[in-house]
Amino acid sequence: MDPENFVDINFMDAVAGWLSNPNVQKIIFAAVGFLVIVFLIRLAKALVRHRIQDAERRYRLRKIVSFIGYLIALFFVATVLGERLGGIQVAFGIAGAGIAFSLQEVIVSIAGWIAISFGNFYRPGERVLLGGIMGDVIDIGMLRTTLMECGQWVNADQYNGRIVRIANSFVFKEPVFNYSSDFPFLWDEITMPVKYGSDYEMARKIFLSVLNEVAGDYARYAGEAWKAVVRKFLIEAASVEPMVVMKLTDNWVQFTLRYVVDYKERRNTSDRIFTRILEEIDKTDERVSIASATIQITEGPPIDVRLSEKSK
Repeated sequence: MDPENFVDINFMDAVAGWLSNPNVQKIIFAAVGFLVIVFLIRLAKALVRHRIQDAERRYRLRKIVSFIGYLIALFFVATVLGERLGGIQVAFGIAGAGIAFSLQEVIVSIAGWIAISFGNFYRPGERVLLGGIMGDVIDIGMLRTTLMECGQWVNADQYNGRIVRIANSFVFKEPVFNYSSDFPFLWDEITMPVKYGSDYEMARKIFLSVLNEVAGDYARYAGEAWKAVVRKFLIEAASVEPMVVMKLTDNWVQFTLRYVVDYKERRNTSDRIFTRILEEIDKTDERVSIASATIQITEGPPIDVRLSEKSK
């Protein structure tokens, strides 16, 4: 017999014997079944992406499909290999302690994902401050939460273009600030300096009128939302109506304008308020004037310089 043919026959026999091993057959069956389930998960997610038009509903259905699919895959693999794992349980127990210690951050992040999913910390689409980073939640994974970041070098809570991924373990380590969960409004304030000698009562009426015009609708919606917050939490009833207060300073009369606004509309709302105030002040024929910082130079004491006879 040709030696090469002999080697091929021995190799084929070895492969056949290896494949006939019940343990190997179960492992191959489990691997193939797992890949088929993964393929079905991706197919189902693609169907959801193309069939569902609503973005929020589409996102939630894809997350549900992924969670249920991978849970089925894990159960399938455990069922197929369950009978063959009994002999190595002790080894897995010893190795598990080391793995748990080295992957403690991963384990805490998974626990954080469970807490986020069932503890109402935040949901996709809400604005949060998490781990010192503020942004809108665009995805909640098993290990990380993904934010579209706001702020930093961009003012007024606007997107800056960076996508940030934060470990879910942060929900156990730091406070979670939610801007939109139960009360999707914020109290905001702007200040207006008015010259001394202006008509202060007219200034107050102008500011309050502009606030009601621009932010009045927000106050009505916020009032209903605040009633729900009072029913849910132990908190006092707060005024959500626009408010104008006056304060005297060394340089001008300072009016503080306080109002509620949608958490995503702070910049647009303040811009509209400032624009309308300037328009209304221009109609007052200088009865109301905006103040600015001024420097007043006062006369100094006289300086008497005398030369003695010796210096001459």
